[in-house]
Amino acid sequence: MASEQSTVADIFRRAQILRRENPQMSYKELKTILAAEYKNAPFPPVYNLTIPEQDSRAPEEDWSAGLSLILRGIQQQNWNEIANGVVLSLEQTENHERERGRITHDEWHDRTVGIRDPLTKGIGKWMPPELRSLVERSKKSDK
Repeated sequence: MASEQSTVADIFRRAQILRRENPQMSYKELKTILAAEYKNAPFPPVYNLTIPEQDSRAPEEDWSAGLSLILRGIQQQNWNEIANGVVLSLEQTENHERERGRITHDEWHDRTVGIRDPLTKGIGKWMPPELRSLVERSKKSDK
């Protein structure tokens, strides 16, 4: 499919698109299609195996289930293994949403509890003033 290097997240997004286009497609068929599309493409970088947007869909232990397979596929230069890992992560995410619904963000599930104050102090202490003002300005413009 792509002659330029795709990240793991790009491949995952492609799997989601294929799944949306044909929801009746089996996971086995999806693996075959992904492996065929990326067969001649450069392998994804190892330094960035995350799928950031999945954190809001399912717990990390679900969507990260296939990352070890993906890593092994990259190391062994095997697109079938990478497709297996991507589809496993997608399947786990979809199963979680189907069984429990999407994750809701509330005070109980706030991941910054306990680290917000130390983080603020650390940023204030170590971040250069010009960068700090840039971050503050971007926060104000987001509101």
